Amino acid sequence: MSQTKNKKQVGKKRKRLSLIIAVLAILLVITGVYAFGLSPVDPGNDEAIVVDIPSGTGASQVVYILDDAGLVRNVFFAKINARIGRYNSLQANAYIFSKGMSFPKMMNAINKGSFEYISKRSVEVADGARLEQVAAAMSKELDFSAQEIMDKWSDKKYIKKLIDKYWFLTDEILSDDVIYPLEGYLYADTYFVTTENSTIEEFTEMCLDRMDAELTPRKDQIKASGFTVHKFLTLTSIVTKEARAGDQPEVAGVFINRLNKNMSLGSDVTVCYIFQEDRVELKVSQLESDNPYNTRKFEGLPPGPICQVVGEGMDAVLKYKKTDNIYFFADADGKVHFFKTQAEFEKGIEEIGLLQDD
Repeated sequence: MSQTKNKKQVGKKRKRLSLIIAVLAILLVITGVYAFGLSPVDPGNDEAIVVDIPSGTGASQVVYILDDAGLVRNVFFAKINARIGRYNSLQANAYIFSKGMSFPKMMNAINKGSFEYISKRSVEVADGARLEQVAAAMSKELDFSAQEIMDKWSDKKYIKKLIDKYWFLTDEILSDDVIYPLEGYLYADTYFVTTENSTIEEFTEMCLDRMDAELTPRKDQIKASGFTVHKFLTLTSIVTKEARAGDQPEVAGVFINRLNKNMSLGSDVTVCYIFQEDRVELKVSQLESDNPYNTRKFEGLPPGPICQVVGEGMDAVLKYKKTDNIYFFADADGKVHFFKTQAEFEKGIEEIGLLQDD
């Protein structure tokens, strides 16, 4: 009887062992299949593939972006890995990967924003840069000359298509007095160039999309200011060229005061723009120019913006410092001095020994 019992116990143990072995075998197979599904699509293939990860992209969305680029062996297992991989700090950027990289390696690179894999091909639209300077910077990274870029940006048929697409672009930019329609509308930032935005049109819309993201939250404030978006960006651009960030709210206040008093802005930077120059010592003939951008000669705002801007400059105008100042000038160190009267202004210039803008 005991022998029969022992045989049964041994049989049960063997069944349990067999079951455990079977389960382990299944797990091993699943693990192997899972690992294979995350492995490189083409091991040893180091051909560079640029992938753009937009801001706010979640892990599951990254899977599809990488898959569209041909970098995912198995989407199902990639989605599982994306869910359990603790990729909680995905960094927006343009990355350079290859089919020789595994899915987890790419995800970790995106999660850490690894400099090693970030695309070094970028275009800086500098704060305060004129459109011609932006075109020159673009031409170094895109397969177009600066002249080709400027020709596209001066094409009224193309501009009208953009006006139809973006709420903040209006027929104001098509005025005959406006030198360049898109001046001031390409948001100042560093843009990473990928295969998806390598044409003039694609790059332009990337900049305009960025401007849209900055203007939309400020839409009600701009409306309350009494300015159209075009005039708002025009004033913002002048403030940007006139002063450093810390002085911009007070400089904006001076210009607002002048506008309210129907005075000319008296800004040399707008005159410089007529001749597509940055701050230089202007000649008398230039200061007497009949061009409507000459705010030394004509009251009110010029026909359009004179450079690209950033959100900080926008806020300096929207939240300008309210004072009684009507005049200002910057000294050799860039410090801005403000005055209420012309007499005080002239005295200040004499004391410091400079002849600067008012």
